[in-house]
Amino acid sequence: MDATVGGGGHSRLILQADPSVRLVAVDQDESAIAAARTNLSEFSDRVTFWQGNFSSFDPQGKQFDGVLADLGVSSAQFDIPERGFSFRHEAPLDMRMDQSQDLTAADIVNHWDETDLANLIYNYGEERLSRRIARKILEQRPFQTTTELAEAISYCVPRKYRYGRIHPATRTFQALRIAVNQELEVLETLLQKAPDWLAPGGRLAIISFHSLEDRMVKHSLKENPVLKVITKKPITAADAELESNPRSRSAKLRVAEKLPESDEA
Repeated sequence: MDATVGGGGHSRLILQADPSVRLVAVDQDESAIAAARTNLSEFSDRVTFWQGNFSSFDPQGKQFDGVLADLGVSSAQFDIPERGFSFRHEAPLDMRMDQSQDLTAADIVNHWDETDLANLIYNYGEERLSRRIARKILEQRPFQTTTELAEAISYCVPRKYRYGRIHPATRTFQALRIAVNQELEVLETLLQKAPDWLAPGGRLAIISFHSLEDRMVKHSLKENPVLKVITKKPITAADAELESNPRSRSAKLRVAEKLPESDEA
């Protein structure tokens, strides 16, 4: 099961690895499912597609030899400006992975009170200037576009912070995206359900991109009595991958294997 099929890159490699592999491809993004159908068309008789959030998936008694989840926003989503995930392009403040849902980033930015907004930016973005940023957002809202919001954040932080290693709006945008898509809640649900979806000896592999996710994955895999952790430390991208795909620099892969039933405590 590829719980976040995106454009189908991981699924293609899995299907190419062995002609006997059959795969269930899941994604909540309608455009991702459409792209994966096209990209995996040569394997059509071996792939079943299911559109929806992986936390709502029902395997109907089926067990998998492997479950993979590549968390966060796909490159395709980042690279479509109108989706509103990136402040590099002017776009509506959207950030919905499932575009059928109602809540958008604009709703949060333009309607939440200052305390809730500051807490969101601090807790989900791990942003130490969260109160200052929330105050500025309230002073200047309503915001319509990603670039408007990013510019307001940039000019409300100290000059040293403004020209630091990452753009000063990065953590706030992360926090908004997590909240819009309930990313931590659905990850917690996946971590609870996925071990039951695995056959004995099956493996759960999760790629995370920020510390909030990685901590959840690390502790959940370690504490689950039916799993044995395979990766004592997370696997990160090698130099060759970093060169060809700079976005992989923050990726961390953790893997656990389901114990034989006789070994489950």
